Amino acid sequence: MLIRREPLPPLRPYVSALWAESGASSAAACAARERVLPTGATHLVFRLSPEPLLLYDEPAGAPRAVGHAVVGGPRSEAYLRDVSVSAATVGVQLRAGAAGLLFAGSAAELSGAHTPLEQLWGSAAERLREHLADLGDLDDRLDLLERVLLARVPSLRDVHPVIMKSLERVGRGVAIRDVVSDSGYSHRRLLSLFQGAVGLTPKRYARVLRFGRTLPRLAHPGASLTQVALAEGYADQAHFTREFREMAGLSPNAYRALAPRHSHHVPA
Repeated sequence: MLIRREPLPPLRPYVSALWAESGASSAAACAARERVLPTGATHLVFRLSPEPLLLYDEPAGAPRAVGHAVVGGPRSEAYLRDVSVSAATVGVQLRAGAAGLLFAGSAAELSGAHTPLEQLWGSAAERLREHLADLGDLDDRLDLLERVLLARVPSLRDVHPVIMKSLERVGRGVAIRDVVSDSGYSHRRLLSLFQGAVGLTPKRYARVLRFGRTLPRLAHPGASLTQVALAEGYADQAHFTREFREMAGLSPNAYRALAPRHSHHVPA
């Protein structure tokens, strides 16, 4: 069972969603591995099972353990995780620009990596995971996680207003050169501020957002790859296919053939 909800109003500048999953009570997961496609967002996840999160650095290699309380940083490429054991989990998806505030550092340091929360919050990370595991109800787990995050809100500053405006404009597909020009900052200065807050450069972040917008279009079998490409501003089908392969690790046609239930989670 999976539940997902919006955060309480004081958390909404920093958190876009909270979710909790009970894990399967019977039957093994239908696939041993899953390809997780990039969203550009940062996730904080607590695994409440004895098994830690296992990731594959190489498709043919052995998995490595990351931990039970993990920050999945913003990224622009897919990664492979082990899903052979269904685990109860609780997590949040952070808004762009919030990761550096919540974890008191630069989001660029979290980018493209899975960081054990203990490295950022110390022993409080494991204590929180244990308290979450003690609660049997999914809503109770989300309530506890919200309370912990709310306790941190008074010490958080707001996202830099220039970054907020830049994120909004990048999200609308405004050209990066125009975003820089209108910011009042030099290209180098805005890039530094943006990457520190978001974890990706403006150009890379824009590419991830555009990639994400193609996924629901690919779910419609009547749309050709050329139509999808042109609708999202790619130069042509070849350009779209190259970008898709780079970020997803498979071709658009392969993605379409797999028809994943959840757009960013593909059986591997």
